[in-house]
Amino acid sequence: MSYLIDGLQYSNWSEEVFRQIRAGGVDAVHVTLVYHENFRETVANIERWNRWFESWPELIFQGFGAEDIAKAHATGRTAIFFGAQNPSCIEDDIGLVEVLHRLGLRFMQLTYNNQSLLATGCYEAHDTGLTRMGREVVAEMNRVGMVVDMSHSGERSTLAAVEHSSRPIAITHANPAAWHPARRNKSDVVIGALAQTGGMLGFSLYPHHLKGGSDCTVEDFCTMIARTAERFGTHFLGIGTDLCLNQPDSVVEWMRTGRWTKTVDYGEGSKDAPGFPAMPGWFHDNRDFGNIARGLRAAGFTAPEVDGIMGGNWARFCAASFGAADRQDKAKRAAE
Repeated sequence: MSYLIDGLQYSNWSEEVFRQIRAGGVDAVHVTLVYHENFRETVANIERWNRWFESWPELIFQGFGAEDIAKAHATGRTAIFFGAQNPSCIEDDIGLVEVLHRLGLRFMQLTYNNQSLLATGCYEAHDTGLTRMGREVVAEMNRVGMVVDMSHSGERSTLAAVEHSSRPIAITHANPAAWHPARRNKSDVVIGALAQTGGMLGFSLYPHHLKGGSDCTVEDFCTMIARTAERFGTHFLGIGTDLCLNQPDSVVEWMRTGRWTKTVDYGEGSKDAPGFPAMPGWFHDNRDFGNIARGLRAAGFTAPEVDGIMGGNWARFCAASFGAADRQDKAKRAAE
């Protein structure tokens, strides 16, 4: 069975977008629930999603376990998995990791560009690695079954998370820095560490992460994936589009600035164009995933490899990641 899974989206959600997701045949999406929200604001975002699940049950439902990916595929719907791009939702309380996991949070970044209580973001001048609280939170995430996501983290912090985590981690939306040296893209050292430990790398379509930006061709994008696969293998590769469909430019200010500064932080891209960049012409929305699959085949990937990159690898990773650690250990021992 082949799945179509997107490792990260932050679209302006609506019935129109949900119908586009279904038209594209997307079985599961990891959606950003949190940028800079505190715990109570995160709960309010969950309440908003609950209304959407209630309004369009024929299109979407909340995913809690990897079995929900198969359920979505079988019923012609899309499983929505919650994630946080910042640990602001747990504030300074490690107990909220388990609370939010019970509410459905399945991914959490330890940083969003800046230094957090847990680790260092990729925009800081000095990367000090995981903090004392960071090591404790990673262990707690491992215990409950919440994926450690290091997409916006600095190199030292990311490698420390790989080493400290007892379960594989993910970089849900980034590309190789050797292909395009954006501050958010990842070194070959980091990518190799993911490959060796069973982690996941979701290739991003956000133009600031692409060589050539909005003018990047599907051929260049898929050739980049092929070069990564040649060096590290295909087993840990997926797609994490970072699609921000229909979002107003004002949302970029919230993403970059949050509450930590009084001035506008433009982050990636030009100060002359602080809004969302135009998506590449071959990927406007969820109905265009077929262009990636065709591009991968043209780049020389076999049919099983294409299936893995388009969703199968994410499905396998989720199956190993979302359960509590004690249940995973028992299942492993039973299999042996």
